[in-house]
Order: sequence, then C-alpha cells, then structure tokens
Amino acid sequence: MPSSIPALPRYIITLRRAVFLVLVVLSAVAALAMITSAFLQNGITPQEIVLLFLYTLLILWISTSFWTATLGFWCLLWGGDKRSLSRLPVSTRERSDPAPKRTALVMPIYNEDPTRVFAGLRAIWQSLLETGRANEFELFILSDTRHPDLWMREEVNWYRMCRDFDAHGRIFYRNREKNLARKSGNIEDFCRRWGGRYRYMVVLDADSLMAGETLAKMVDLMEAHPRVALIQSPPLPANHKSLFARILQFASSLYGDVFIAGINFWQLSGGNYWGHNAILRLAPFTRHCGLPKLPGREPFGGEILSHDFVEAALLREAGWEVWLAPELKGSYEELPPTLIDYAKRDRRWCQGNLQHLRMVFAKGFSGLSRLYFLMGIMSYLSSPLWLLFLILTGFEAYVQSQTMPVYFFGDNIFPIWPESYAVEMTTVLLVTLAMLFLPKLWSLLLLLPRPRKLKTYGGVIRVTVSIFLESLFSMLTAPVLMLYQSKFVFSILARRSVGWLPQNRGDHRLSLKDAARAHGGQTALGLLAGGISYEYVPEFFLWLTPVLAGLVLSIPVSMLSSSIKLGALMQRLGIFMTPEEYQAPRLMELFKENLARLEAAEAEVEDPGEQRNVADPAAYSLHLALLPNRPINKRQRYQLRALTYQLIEEGPEHLSAADKRMLISDPETLARLHTLAWSQKSWMTVLSS
Repeated sequence: MPSSIPALPRYIITLRRAVFLVLVVLSAVAALAMITSAFLQNGITPQEIVLLFLYTLLILWISTSFWTATLGFWCLLWGGDKRSLSRLPVSTRERSDPAPKRTALVMPIYNEDPTRVFAGLRAIWQSLLETGRANEFELFILSDTRHPDLWMREEVNWYRMCRDFDAHGRIFYRNREKNLARKSGNIEDFCRRWGGRYRYMVVLDADSLMAGETLAKMVDLMEAHPRVALIQSPPLPANHKSLFARILQFASSLYGDVFIAGINFWQLSGGNYWGHNAILRLAPFTRHCGLPKLPGREPFGGEILSHDFVEAALLREAGWEVWLAPELKGSYEELPPTLIDYAKRDRRWCQGNLQHLRMVFAKGFSGLSRLYFLMGIMSYLSSPLWLLFLILTGFEAYVQSQTMPVYFFGDNIFPIWPESYAVEMTTVLLVTLAMLFLPKLWSLLLLLPRPRKLKTYGGVIRVTVSIFLESLFSMLTAPVLMLYQSKFVFSILARRSVGWLPQNRGDHRLSLKDAARAHGGQTALGLLAGGISYEYVPEFFLWLTPVLAGLVLSIPVSMLSSSIKLGALMQRLGIFMTPEEYQAPRLMELFKENLARLEAAEAEVEDPGEQRNVADPAAYSLHLALLPNRPINKRQRYQLRALTYQLIEEGPEHLSAADKRMLISDPETLARLHTLAWSQKSWMTVLSS
C-alpha cells in the first residue's frame, strides 16, 4: 500500500481543479449566451437547438484546450510550477522494500524494422553507460513479431548488441508464441514472468529514445516519493526529415511546454499515462492493472486497446499517485512522416479511445477517471461534431436566406447579423478564433525574453514565419483530418474493427497515385460542397472557403508535405527549426551513429540474393538455441511436412508469413530446412520475404 502521507495537501489539488473547471465553464457559458441571444430574435427553431447543443460541446472542448495552455503559460511565466513533482520535498519515510533498486527497460515490438529498433536501443544503452548508472538497469526486448524474417533479424541484432556491450545477462530477448492481447498482453506476460525481479519498469515504444540522465532522474524521483506509482515524461517528436514531420516537430517543440505545464497544473498527482516513455512501480502495477477482456465483439468488446488510460485509472483508484513531469527532458518519440500515415495511426487510436465509452459508465471509477475517458473520446468525436455543425450551419444559412435578410454579404469574412446582434455574434467568432490561436502566441511570448533558446528556433523572424506557416498548414490539413476522423468514428460505430498493423516510420515521398487514392474523395467532396454553397447560398461560400481550400488542395498538400527535399530546404532556411536540429543532443548523435553503422552492415551482404536466416549457420544456430522445445502432435507434424513439400515444389512465394513462421518454429523442421538450404544452391532464398 502507498504511504499514508500524500505528496500534496488535498485542498491544493481541489482548488486548482476547481479554478480550471470554472474558467472552462464560464468561457463556454459566455459564448453560448451570446450566440443564444442572436437565435432568440424570432424564436429558436429545432435546427437552432441542435446547433446550440453541438456548439456547446465544441466550445467546451476548445475552452478546455485554451485554458490548459493559458494556465501553463502563467506557470512558466513565473519560472515553472512550484507544485510539480520534481520540486516537492523528498519523503524521509524508511523504504519498505529491502530489495536492491533495479529497473527494467521494456520495449514491446511488433513487426518493426530491427535496424531502427536496435539503433535506438543501442543509443539508450550507451547513454546509460555514460551516466555510470547502467548497472541499475536491465533491458528487455519483448517481441510479438509474426514475420519470420524480421523475427530472426531481431535475434541476430540482439545477440550482436549483447556481444558489443558485453551485456549478456543484462539485455534479454524473447518472442511470444502467441500474440495475446497485443501490447498490454505483452507487458502483462513480462510482469508475470520477470516482474518480481525489478522495483521499476520503464515502458518504451519501438520509436522511443530516452537519455540515460532522464532514466536515472525518473528512478530518483520514484525513490524520493514512495506514494508515486507512475511518472510520465513528455516525449518530444524528433528525427524525421519530411516537411510534414518537421512542421509537427516544430509545433510540438514550441507549443508543447505551455500545454504540458497546463496539464500538470490541474492534474497534479492525478495524472494520466500515455503508454510509453514512462516509469512504473512494478508491485502496484502488477497487483492492480490486470486488464479484463470486455464482453462482446470488437470494436467495443474484446481486448482493451488503449490500455494506458485504464491502467492509470486503476492505479489512482487504488490510492497511488500518477504524475506528469514537465521538467523531464531527453525523452523522444517519432511521428508518422506523412499525412496519410498520420491518419492511419489515428485510425487505430480512434478505436481504442471510443472503446472507453464502456469505461465511462463502468463501476469503480472516480469522476476524474471518467473525465479522462471522456476527453480521450472527445479528441476523436469532435471531428464528426464539427462536420455535423458545418452541414447544419450551411443548411440553416440557406433557410434563413430564403426567409430573412442575407447574413453573409460581399467580402466580409464574418456574417452580417441584424444590427442589434452583430456585436455579440462577431464577439463569439473572435473569441473562438482567439482560443484556437492564442496558445501559439503564449509560446512565442515565453520564447522572446530567452535569446539563447530563441536562437535554437532560428531567431525571432524565422520563428515568427514558422508559426505563421505552421498555422496555415494546420488550417489546410484540419478539414482533411476532420473527414478522416469522422469516417473512422462512423466506421467504428458501425462495429467495423481494425487490425493493429505496424506503423510506417520511415521518411518517404508520396506518389501522385497514392495521394489521389487517399484524398480523391475528399477533393471531390470539397468541389461538390463548394459548388452547392456557391450556387444556393453564395453569401455563405466565402465563410466556408478555409474548409473548402483544405479539401480541394488535399492532394498537392499531402504530396508536398511528404517531401524530404522540401523539409531539407526549410531546414537550410531556418524554418521549422527545433533545438534538436540546431544542436543535436548526445542521445541523437548516438542514435544516428548506430543507425548508420547497422545500415552499413546490412548493405555489406556479399550476395544480395542470399538468405541470411535459415541458410546462415550463425543465424540458424542462434534461432535454434532460442526456440522452446515444445512437443507437437501428429496432426501438426503432418502439417509441417506438407508445408515443407509445398515449399520444395512451389517455392517460398506460395507460403504465407504464418506458414513460414510455423516452419521455423519447430526445431526438427528448422534443421531440415537448414540442411536443404546448404545442399541446394537454389535454396539459399528459402523462406525469403
């Protein structure tokens, strides 16, 4: 059980959350009152009631984001939050756990590129060695990889890493036979098998990078605060070179601090978990965070996909503290390199977050946990709500144009309401826009008095230009993402599930064919909506132009933003610059060195057509040694023989990845294939992908 002495007095937490809630609600009520007063002039119609309901939900969501950033700005303006975890007094309670302090670094992977994964792991390990505290950590690569070639490459890379760092018995690898419950099941398997050996666990994603100093600091914070079960570091996007990724990296780097500080202001010890780049106290995590399988079928039943929110909730309900630590730097992740890849990642997250609808009404959760579930749901539900709001607004504008004076006239960007309501409606629109764009200004204002940090963003002129271009890019891509997310939500509500496919992490330029296939429907919809609005409600057309522009230009915007050359050009011009690009941290240098070394080793294969897995004696011997010797029944033996004959007669291209995995999972069959690979030269490509 956690210590009975909380890190913070309860009244401080309650007061801060009350302040935040009051600011959000008052802002939303004020905007709603003004728009309602305009609707009341001739009585409220059923359509206007629906519009008011949608506007209420949307303005609450916008207001939540705005006040989070504004409170973060206020904290940072005065030198940071004095109630953050790293500034709290250290507990003097005698440690109840007599075991030596030991931390497991855990990276679950699923069909990832082994070269990229192990370049990152090597960089993390080297960074730990440089701190002199690497003896406190052990590393686990928890593979759920199904692809046979990637599986064996992972093993080879693991062995080389152990050899190069003399880390046998410190760095471990295992591949699960069955991919049960995806990532959460992978973590659960680790906790049940090896969790008792460790006091803490740091969970990493396949694209995670964490500096050794950051990892050591996280352990020290856990040691200093025995009531804390989880500390989440704020990972910063980095490493990609495409224009799309560089824009998002710049935005996250510049704007992220005010949002992170604001989140910490009202969450304090009741924080949340983002699933990676976080440290957990293993005993309470193992005791309280076993996840049930939800009744019913996917997408709302089955395994819990977005498990991180649920695990944080279970820890809080058990009396443990969960913190976000804004001061923890040196924590990184990677973003999808293109708009299409970004949308694909959203599709997976959307299903996991909407699944939390069941958690909102489940027993045993506090109001705070239910709020987090609702916020996760709203992050995707807001898109179809915006789409519905735009459709109903356009329809209402058409109806009003037939019965009342024209509201949209000439070149005015704002609607021309009846004179007595012009001020109110214009104020509502300006307030909404201000809530969306002022957080960017807060970030710039915090940067200006810090000339050294300002220089890392390219200087005052370049950072201002970057903010303007980023805002323009966000305006163009927002309608595209709105349609994508709306489609995802409607698809999931129609009970269509989605697979958990590996993310495309490498920079690549989109072809016209790929962009047209992904955005052709959105372009057509933009042209159709523009034509209808121009024909039937021409006064409304100008008001809809920003949305229409994003849809009509979606193909060229998606193609151009995927360009690595454009990203490099902007970098040379100092646009979208980040501190990590201005001067790469030691961790990034280590990662790039390791990536270049591993890629060069991959390219040094003497015969590009030679399969280095089953045919390679070293890879074969290693794989055979790591295979568990499980008995198989007669039916499975006959099936393996049939697959072997099919491989001989038809070639590896006629076998599925699952068939190939089955062949190399049985020691006896693996030995037969290795012998065949060496007895016939044509078999050097056996099991090739």
